[in-house]
Amino acid sequence: MSAIESVMTETRVFEPSDATLKNATIAVLGYGSQGRAHALNLRDSGLKVVIGLRPNGPTEAKAKADGFTVLEPAEAVKGADLVAVLTPDMVQPRLYSEAIAPHLKPGAALLFAHGFNVHFGTIVPRADIDVILVAPKGPGYLVRTEYEIGRGVPCLYAVHQDVSGQARAKAMAYAAGLGGARALLIETDFKEETETDLFGEQAVLCGGASELVLKGFETLVEAGYKPEIAYYEVLHELKLIVDLLYQGGITKMLAYVSETAQYGDYTRGPRVVDDATKERMKAILREIQDGTFAREWTAEYAAGLPNYQAYKRKDQEHPIERVGAQLRQKMTWLNS
Repeated sequence: MSAIESVMTETRVFEPSDATLKNATIAVLGYGSQGRAHALNLRDSGLKVVIGLRPNGPTEAKAKADGFTVLEPAEAVKGADLVAVLTPDMVQPRLYSEAIAPHLKPGAALLFAHGFNVHFGTIVPRADIDVILVAPKGPGYLVRTEYEIGRGVPCLYAVHQDVSGQARAKAMAYAAGLGGARALLIETDFKEETETDLFGEQAVLCGGASELVLKGFETLVEAGYKPEIAYYEVLHELKLIVDLLYQGGITKMLAYVSETAQYGDYTRGPRVVDDATKERMKAILREIQDGTFAREWTAEYAAGLPNYQAYKRKDQEHPIERVGAQLRQKMTWLNS
């Protein structure tokens, strides 16, 4: 049996009212894209959910309009059997120290959707609580829409601390409440989830893909080609390729492009992303593993995000963004 087959045999389908959390109160802290999706899916799975938000915050009205009881975070935590921390990473340490640690009852579960703070030690959970992770492998809107049509988004789950003896069951039941067990549940640990997630974002999905697009656009424009044509060739058509990769991997993608495109893939792709690129990827991974990135990002946030804002402005002011905005105005289907 292969490794992936071994993992997939662990998949378990839950009924919505899985007994592990049937009588529990779940406090969802945060009501952004993931927080809202989690809360709605859990409630629709028959579980009791309250929302913890700071008073008069930007999402309080939305949570109330969705029919949830909204409390200040500390009050939500006090009555909870499971607290799901679904706020941005850099907000979590203060939220934990001020609202969670003083009020979470012994034996309750503390759940994260990303292991960053626990793994890198910026949150050190109390010793008398369960600490678990459930990470849907999709954005919040997809977690919700897939649930609504009777499907689900695959979820990773992990146990960092098991005081009750039921931590794993709680994590799996929570994932089932999101709809994840309809698709696939994969067990991991906080280290693996955190490090692979950061690597994927930095080297491939966000950093790698963005820079590949920008460098391709610049290469064509600097060679005298129209910016509009360059935009279509290196950014707009990327969705077609990504959709095919998503649906059926590299094999399906290659099956749906021309033989000319396939030959270019085989012979030119490795020249763009070569062994030297892989070595730089390994260096990025080492910086994640040894905590260099976490320390850098934590310090940047504490300093008020000066470099982050500068990087963001640079990307927003790139010519590809201006050209893209003009072209997308003509793409009426994007707003339909």
